[in-house]
Amino acid sequence: MRVIEKHLIEWLRDAHAMEQQAEQMMKGQKSRIENYPEVVMQLEKHIQETQNQAKQLESCMARYDEGPSAVKDMSGRMTAMGQAISGLFTGDEIVKGCLAWHTFEQFEISSYNVLIQTAEAAGDVETKRICEAILKEEEAMADWLKNNTPMVVQQYLQRDEAPGVDAKH
Repeated sequence: MRVIEKHLIEWLRDAHAMEQQAEQMMKGQKSRIENYPEVVMQLEKHIQETQNQAKQLESCMARYDEGPSAVKDMSGRMTAMGQAISGLFTGDEIVKGCLAWHTFEQFEISSYNVLIQTAEAAGDVETKRICEAILKEEEAMADWLKNNTPMVVQQYLQRDEAPGVDAKH
């Protein structure tokens, strides 16, 4: 196996763990933000995409007779659990969640750009195609967050000023 293919497999494993982390992070917060139905619907959509992305990454690795890293996947899920739990202790979880999700989407976008370049250098047309498709989904989620975070912040501020209303969730 060429060095470039070893890098590709390692970075595919990293991306798989990243998707595991994203899924856990979104699931953890989605369960606590019922007063923001637009966000819940978008998270549900992106959770489905994220699960599919992980499967697609597995198919890329399988073509090399490789698979995900159990250690990296577990580390990603544990990090996400900590992120989700930290939301329990903030009064503005929905706002902080939007910030965290947008930041994470930018990380994913950068990661898929690296994978696309590496797959191209390795001559792996199928992995490049898959990563380009995933990149479009991540860019769409980042755009949704960019366009909808102002609305979420406005809703939060209105709810926070209303007596007896739970703005956090």
